Amino acid sequence: MGTGRRVEHNITILMNTTKLNKMFVDNVALPSIGIAVCLLLWCFLSWATWDSSTSSSDFPSPITTWNESAKYFASPFSHNDAEGFDGIGLEIWRSLKLVGMGYGMAILAAVPIGFVLGGSYRFARMFDPIFQILRPISPLAWFPLAGLIVIAIRRHNKEIDATQLQCIFTIAMCSIWPTILNTAVGVRAIPQDYLNVAKVLRLSSFKLFSRILLPATIPYMFTGFRLSLGIAWLVIVAAEMLSGKSGIGAFVNNQYQSGTYGPMIAAVIVIGLVGFVLDRLMNVIEKNSTWILSCPSLVMRLMQKMRSRSSAAFSTPESVPTLHHNETSDATA
Repeated sequence: MGTGRRVEHNITILMNTTKLNKMFVDNVALPSIGIAVCLLLWCFLSWATWDSSTSSSDFPSPITTWNESAKYFASPFSHNDAEGFDGIGLEIWRSLKLVGMGYGMAILAAVPIGFVLGGSYRFARMFDPIFQILRPISPLAWFPLAGLIVIAIRRHNKEIDATQLQCIFTIAMCSIWPTILNTAVGVRAIPQDYLNVAKVLRLSSFKLFSRILLPATIPYMFTGFRLSLGIAWLVIVAAEMLSGKSGIGAFVNNQYQSGTYGPMIAAVIVIGLVGFVLDRLMNVIEKNSTWILSCPSLVMRLMQKMRSRSSAAFSTPESVPTLHHNETSDATA
């Protein structure tokens, strides 16, 4: 018996060690090798673009990029009054605020349109071709069109920031389509048996939506959400380059126009990192979507339990004297 337990223990240790080694290789070693290869390619590109007349490379090396852009990372969320520039964190924050507003506008409009598009045959026949035509339009084309709408709005309210509103409209128009189309695909993929059961049970429209349509469509919706978020972050860079006012896109354009290519490359890398983080966050939300959607019902149940306990606590003092009176009358009899 002792020998068998030792063997099982050794096998368990070996399996755990193998899992740890695999995790290290997959999550640390292989990504590190990939980063090292990219850095080598970067150094080679810098060496290949060396200009002997200026004793510098047209494409800055990693070291040159860091030396030229370190000041923007030293105090990323503050303004440098001495040299008159903002930290890279402030530029990212400005862009994220515009992305959040444009993306939120797109999601609020895309989800109901997607459900109607997937559930109504006539609506799909009327508008699906139009959506397919509008979907591939470039943000470079949407930006001036959004400007026409902003001009009309500013005619009634002069205090509106026209550039920001133009960027928000551009983001919304470019990022709305993946969520619309994926939501519609999710609605069409619902088995007909589910809908037949809902008819037999005579579920109301709200219960049909909350218990059948929404849970079955959630995976497709989150696929659209992730694609839309990626497009929104992609569009903000182009929109800010066109507006030239503020944000990470304007920062890249300004550095390019001034010929300081090191900070420009650093900003491009930061754009990629922020996009990666946004995608990972959306992935975490997608994996926990069932729990997130169940939170309102859990809160309602908790509130009902608290109400029942409070009502029981108030009703107890009234019932005790009655019982005592009954016991006294029985004893007298």
